[in-house]
Amino acid sequence: MVCSNRLPPRVTKARRKKAAKRAPRKISALRGQAVERVRSAPVAARRSALTRPTQASRLALDLGRLIEAARQQVAQTANAALTTLYWQLGKRVQTEVLERRRAEYGAQIVAAVGRQLEARYGRGFGEKNLRRMLQFVEAFPDPDIVAALRRQLGWAHFKLLIPLKEPLKRDFYAELCRVHGWSTRELAQKIDSMLYERTALSRKPEQLIRQELAALRDNGELTPALVFQDPYMLDFLELKDTYSEKDLESALLREIERFLLELGAGFAFVERQKRIVLDGDDYYIDLLFFHRRMRRLVAIELKIGDFKPADSGQMELYLRWLDRHERQPSEQAPLGIILCAGKKRETVEYLGLGERSIHVAEYLTQLPSRDVLRDRLHRAITSARDRLALGSLADGEVAEKPPSRASPSRSSMRPGRPSAVHGQTVRRTRRTS
Repeated sequence: MVCSNRLPPRVTKARRKKAAKRAPRKISALRGQAVERVRSAPVAARRSALTRPTQASRLALDLGRLIEAARQQVAQTANAALTTLYWQLGKRVQTEVLERRRAEYGAQIVAAVGRQLEARYGRGFGEKNLRRMLQFVEAFPDPDIVAALRRQLGWAHFKLLIPLKEPLKRDFYAELCRVHGWSTRELAQKIDSMLYERTALSRKPEQLIRQELAALRDNGELTPALVFQDPYMLDFLELKDTYSEKDLESALLREIERFLLELGAGFAFVERQKRIVLDGDDYYIDLLFFHRRMRRLVAIELKIGDFKPADSGQMELYLRWLDRHERQPSEQAPLGIILCAGKKRETVEYLGLGERSIHVAEYLTQLPSRDVLRDRLHRAITSARDRLALGSLADGEVAEKPPSRASPSRSSMRPGRPSAVHGQTVRRTRRTS
């Protein structure tokens, strides 16, 4: 007789059905027990269980911030140390090889030293980089200036500044990069767009440029000449051949972020079509900005045609109103920018707008080629400096001659009263869309 432990098939199926029925009951019972335990637990324990993941996330976030800050500090310290090392190496090469009557075979010595250093310390200290370090010392011979710049500028910044041949231009970009904290990409973009040639500072004599850069370096004093540009590049507006002042204003507001970048760091948008009421007449300032570092209101007027003397009288009226009604006690006097399609430089010079805090600049909606723009800017700089030199020479000759007769009355030329040439103002009505 054969014995088997297996149950009959119908008994097995019955047990399976019962087990299947009991399984949900067991799961429900377990769930009920878990809920009952949670309910019976103290309230503080339940809150702790619920908030534990949130506290862990916050702690992890705080620790991550500390780690990132430490990493950034270590990177800045390492970058500053490398910059100092590169300057010291370049200075040693300059002193030992090139200044001790060894220029005839100095190149051979630099090449030999570069090969040895590259074999020991890597490609960063080869002949090519040694020559760049030597150029670094020649471009920035003052160790105190390098020590001040290295806190914000890394070696990548200096590599962009070293090829600049003009010392004043190099100092201009170095100081503005330090003040505004430009990245290497931003610095390259500023150099490529010829920002120095477009600033009002480049039109001044070299001695005045040095003085303003020294004031910026020593006292952090940012003057309008370091901020205002001419021309402004507005090619990003993509305007058609024919457009109105309202179209220009609307396009600038649509691209306000890019317009602020073109104006420069520190500008904050305040208002458009600022209303002024005088003697029952309405006037409207196209765009009103505030410059944070200079602490000045900046009014901008848009002109689709060439500059006219009446435009300066209109802007002077706006500046006087802003100075009386909008200027805060801690702020400096307001400034004005007249953006026009064409600028008559001789007319602007005779009006003396710089003394009245008014800057006239052209805007370009289509960029010319780089060579054409460079030639145009260089001609403008040379012409402006020549006119300043001739004006200074003429003033000196007049001062040497004794007065032959009484000077005419200057009551009409007081700073508080506009002259007859530019005293006219233009009434403006609200623009209709």
